[in-house]
Amino acid sequence: MAAVRRADVTWSGSLASGKGKVSASTSGVFKDLEVSWPRRSEPDANGVTSPEELLAASHASCYAMALSAGLGGAGTPPDTLTVSATVTFDKVGDGFKVVSSALEVHGRVPKIDAAAFAKAAEAAKDGCPISQALKGNVELSVKATLDS
Repeated sequence: MAAVRRADVTWSGSLASGKGKVSASTSGVFKDLEVSWPRRSEPDANGVTSPEELLAASHASCYAMALSAGLGGAGTPPDTLTVSATVTFDKVGDGFKVVSSALEVHGRVPKIDAAAFAKAAEAAKDGCPISQALKGNVELSVKATLDS
């Protein structure tokens, strides 16, 4: 059975001066988070989220699950994984584009060496469903650090 999720946005005004509110309609875990073009396209986004920040959250959480599954399947389940995704939104030609998503993972994984962890991290980057959705359109990278 397919899992279907929904988010809703209400937008008022023009792109440059308007603003919107986004809500997680399926789960209800967030409601009316403010989004706006100025905060989306400027480096300082205090107090306002963006599609790119929400994409980064999606990518980091999906990747953590994929890496945990891969490590567990190899008989080396992680004690902990700490993942960040940094999504870059930039002007490209006449428009704007998500140009990259850079994953960084620190892991505490018993019975594995750094090379095996790096290999698993790379495989998870390629296998994560969010990575698959981005592949071919967005530069993807991962930096993996095995913590002792």
